[in-house]
Amino acid sequence: MSTIRVKDGTEIYYKDWGTGQPIVFHHGWPLSGDDWDAQMMFFLDKGYRVIAHDRRGHGRSSQTADGHDMDTYAADVAELTAFLDLKDAIHIGHSTGGGEVIRYVAKHGQGRVAKAVLISAVTPIMVQSETNPDGIPMSVFDEIREGTATRRPQYFQDFTLPFFGFNREGANVSQAIRDNWWRQGMMGAIKAHYDCIKVFSETDFTEDLQTVDVPVLVMHGEDDQIVPFPLTGAKAVTLLKNGKLISYPGFPHGMPTTEAATINADLLAFIQS
Repeated sequence: MSTIRVKDGTEIYYKDWGTGQPIVFHHGWPLSGDDWDAQMMFFLDKGYRVIAHDRRGHGRSSQTADGHDMDTYAADVAELTAFLDLKDAIHIGHSTGGGEVIRYVAKHGQGRVAKAVLISAVTPIMVQSETNPDGIPMSVFDEIREGTATRRPQYFQDFTLPFFGFNREGANVSQAIRDNWWRQGMMGAIKAHYDCIKVFSETDFTEDLQTVDVPVLVMHGEDDQIVPFPLTGAKAVTLLKNGKLISYPGFPHGMPTTEAATINADLLAFIQS
């Protein structure tokens, strides 16, 4: 397997295919780089170099007890991009991975990043607080913590229904997509998944969004039941210096998988623009 050992000894697994301008894919919770299969194959065929890593504690990377915070996630990406000597790269993140992208670009991406994409991303901040009164109550994230900590196999199976919008009337439910999501989730460490809930819900990306200069595309499904569009994508684009928004009526949180043809075409248009 292709791995790098970052400064604290953690091994980060990655896939690196093809040549050409690099596109780096950042996955969501609690998944792995395999969640980008539809995009990796599409962009490899279009002549791009495609890279996807497994976040620490997720997938095939080390199941560390520590380091499950957004600054460490971004620092791990910085070590990977330096090791692979990536320049003029496009960084694309889904959900938690969108937060990882904007933190990496803001803190480490100077001179290496051409563009960024935030898909169904948790930016700018999810949790409800005095400064974010219309956010999601902490009790919702406590329920995700409880389910992950005490009954992860069943909880993860159930989570696929709202994730892909398979709980909507008339939905074309794919058991294979549900099974693949569960497979990826159960590959990772329960400690990493538990700690990451705080990361994706409580990390404030406002300053990151405001400081990034490169073009950023924000893509979000309007029927996202996991990361609601009005609280995230609709706000994030207003904080960007060079942002563009595409919102999709009826699309779910997991739209890169269920709506891959549409998402891939819009990604390609943005990358080539």
